Amino acid sequence: MPARTTATTRRRRARRTKASARRRRPQRHARRRGRRAGVALAIAVPVILFAAFLVGAAILAGSFRTSWADDLALVPDDRAPAPPTIVEPAVAGYRFEQLTNACTILAAGRDLGFDARDQTIAVMTAMGESSLRNIDYGDWETSGVTNPDGSRTTSIGLFQQQDSWGTREARLDPYTAATVFYRAMAERVPDRAAVEPTLVAHRTQVNADPDHYARHWDRAVRVVAAVTGNPLDGDRIDGIPHCPGV
Repeated sequence: MPARTTATTRRRRARRTKASARRRRPQRHARRRGRRAGVALAIAVPVILFAAFLVGAAILAGSFRTSWADDLALVPDDRAPAPPTIVEPAVAGYRFEQLTNACTILAAGRDLGFDARDQTIAVMTAMGESSLRNIDYGDWETSGVTNPDGSRTTSIGLFQQQDSWGTREARLDPYTAATVFYRAMAERVPDRAAVEPTLVAHRTQVNADPDHYARHWDRAVRVVAAVTGNPLDGDRIDGIPHCPGV
């Protein structure tokens, strides 16, 4: 009887061991799956982080390249051709404003009945006095020049006329100043047709140097020809003022 009991007991223990083994097997599988998932996660996280790093680096590099390209575009390229220089139309070195004043001088002479030579002398005189600019100062302000009696000069305008020539407003009005000049020329140099242009201007203006205006004569001839529509060789009339014929 004890021997049977022992055998029975062994059989029961074996059955319990097998049942226990069957119960432990799913748990071992679950633990293996957990370990595998942990390993996979441990591998995946660094991979994902590395991929994110690469994407961020690519975006940053692209931004840097764009910024660098924009900055580079602001740097002048010495190899690029320079833009063309805009040259203002001119005749004998005199530009639009000066040529307009020449036209005013010619118009005043025409209206008073002076011929082309007299008008050209008037333009030459204004060249020698003010470079055909209607300025509100004169030799006293620029060089301290005085009159023969030691008083300061008061010359202004196209012809650098002093107080004795008229009011300040009249001397600074180009047409009026030219009219005053023509009338003085007719009175002081009645034989001017036989007198050199520089001497005509000298006797009219009563300046110190009789040859002061001589160097401006050829340029006055060129300017008068151009603004009246008959330019000399080498001069252009596009873009400059045009005056009525003298």
